[in-house]
Amino acid sequence: MESGEKVRNLIAFWLLGLCNNYAYVVMLSAAHDILSSDFSNSTTLTVNEIREISNSTRDCNKMSTAAILLADIAPSFLVKVFAPFILTFTRCRVVVMSLLTTASFLLVSFSTELWMAFLGVVCAAISGGLGEVTLLQYSARYNKNVVSTWASGTGGSGIFGALSYAGLTLVGFSPRHTLLLMLVVPFILIVSFFFVLERKRRPLRIVSVNSDGEPLLDEEEEVREPKEDYLSTEPELYTFKEKINMIPTLLKYMIPVGLVYLFEYTINQGMLELVYFPDAWLDHSSQYRWFLVTYQLGVFIARSSVNLIHIQKIWILTIFQFVNLILLSYEAVFLYLPSIWIAFIIVFWEGLIGGAAYVNTFYKISHELSGPRREFAMGATSLADCIGILTAAAVSMPIHTLLCSLPVPE
Repeated sequence: MESGEKVRNLIAFWLLGLCNNYAYVVMLSAAHDILSSDFSNSTTLTVNEIREISNSTRDCNKMSTAAILLADIAPSFLVKVFAPFILTFTRCRVVVMSLLTTASFLLVSFSTELWMAFLGVVCAAISGGLGEVTLLQYSARYNKNVVSTWASGTGGSGIFGALSYAGLTLVGFSPRHTLLLMLVVPFILIVSFFFVLERKRRPLRIVSVNSDGEPLLDEEEEVREPKEDYLSTEPELYTFKEKINMIPTLLKYMIPVGLVYLFEYTINQGMLELVYFPDAWLDHSSQYRWFLVTYQLGVFIARSSVNLIHIQKIWILTIFQFVNLILLSYEAVFLYLPSIWIAFIIVFWEGLIGGAAYVNTFYKISHELSGPRREFAMGATSLADCIGILTAAAVSMPIHTLLCSLPVPE
């Protein structure tokens, strides 16, 4: 096995991570706009209007942005539950992912009813979930370094997705037109997988020996992938029952990262839309967009730092994220922070914690496990963050209703 990995493969996995999560991030950034009654006009309350409303009641959408999160994560969760256990054509999966991402942007852009917008969000969710399981498993055939570039790419999707949406709407594009401009992303996904990434098969087991008892195929030998995708022809290396029995051994990876995601998405979709500063230079919707940009910047920096900083004890990050949840929950209720800049700092720190938990978890797996076991663990552990996000969506909706019923603190 090579000690490193070809640059083209590192670049390909960075781009795949970027494209895979891009639609998911954009839908969350657009959540406040999608749920607003004037989505088609891309206008929200002005600073003066918010100031008037804030004298008596909170500025809330009727529906929490957690509803968008739920539509963005529940289908992804179902995909992640079953995908690690089945064999299918990897190349077909990638094509399906591209088509679903395209459909998501088109459906939301041209939606005339809320259900159409939600259907578009669901398409983005299925694409992202299928892509994460597929490409994390696929990364097991390559050098461990592709895990760090994949993680960096997913972090990049956060900052580029949130920043592109917030930036384009800030300069005057409507949310609908902004989403149409993003149709280039599924095209980049196809190019990255089929034309940039080198085709490889997973390391194979010893299948036979010669007359002297020496192996004819070493367990770590890499073989170029034939024209027909190997996943469609080779037998399972673990049975379904063996995979189920393996799950308890993976809990040490799954539980900490799952809790981190539970806390941070409860912040993002349960608290942040209720954290606003009437005297700031941004209106309410813009504040929410730029909070998410700041969060995604922290995620991107953390996910790109694993080759410099390794964090072995992921549970420490769980504690830090819980503290962030307490701080921003208190702010959502009492609006006590004197400056929006303090909120930006807390949200940035929240992103750093979330990004570090993700990349260090999968980095640990890539170094502590090997072969088919590592490939399954990559896919199965991706369920943990999905469960955390799904739980956050479920609890954030009643939290939104409760907080919106409270009067604005004097």
